[in-house]
Amino acid sequence: MEWITGIQRAIDYVEDHLTEEIDYENVAKKACSSMFHFQRAFSIMCGFSLGDYIRMRRLSLAAAELIRTEKKVLEIALKYGYDTPEGFARAFVRFHGVTPTEARRGANVKSFSRLSVKLILEGGSTMDYRIEKLDAFPVICKRKKVGKPASETATADISSFWGACASDGSTQKIVSYFPKEPRLKGLLGICFSGEMQEEKFPYGIGVEYDGRPVDTEGLEIVEIPAHTYAVFTCKGKMPEAFVETYRKIVSEFFPQSDKFEYGNGIELEVYPSDKVDDPNYTCEIWIAVNEK
Repeated sequence: MEWITGIQRAIDYVEDHLTEEIDYENVAKKACSSMFHFQRAFSIMCGFSLGDYIRMRRLSLAAAELIRTEKKVLEIALKYGYDTPEGFARAFVRFHGVTPTEARRGANVKSFSRLSVKLILEGGSTMDYRIEKLDAFPVICKRKKVGKPASETATADISSFWGACASDGSTQKIVSYFPKEPRLKGLLGICFSGEMQEEKFPYGIGVEYDGRPVDTEGLEIVEIPAHTYAVFTCKGKMPEAFVETYRKIVSEFFPQSDKFEYGNGIELEVYPSDKVDDPNYTCEIWIAVNEK
């Protein structure tokens, strides 16, 4: 319930500041979460990003003002964060399908209502997980900054990054540093969620590092701090199975957990093989957590 209440506080904060510049970090703090985890959870639970929600709410309110007041278009545009009438008009047409002038003359516009978070009980299903504590350990990886969490941009960036690393031989080089007795038995996808900046975060492809000298350009050794992790098994064809498992994590596990909350810093995807098209494929999602 604390997670649900936190999301509602964050939405209330957004609504109270729709005519101001909104700092996403402050929004996440209202939910007692990091910006990375809040944006990812919000996108998965709502089906659109926080930025899209803010944009659609502003344009909906702007249309209402155009219809019920005699304020100038420029005045309304500036109020809802647009620097010019032209930029406002382009965004308005993309959302409403009509121009601001046509809306004022009586054309139909869209209304995008305010979100209200509710806990809906359904199913009664269980979600298997285990808790693992890992001391700090090094990984060797290749990193790239990708789009905001759970967005189509981030998904496309990550998919193309995996493809590029496989094509240019980076994956093969990375795997060559795999230790004989790894704690994480597979190739790692690493979300450095604590390093999110300007709606982008570093994503790494790597393995636990065996300590041998590195002679490959573009690879780096990163120390993963000690964490407690909630570990979830993901079964099925990728990426659909991953998306569904993560949806359950943010919509079922954390809202109902009275013991654990998101920790800041790291998420690990552990892939035991590259047969991700197998309908019976199994991998793991490790999420750093804190005890409440």
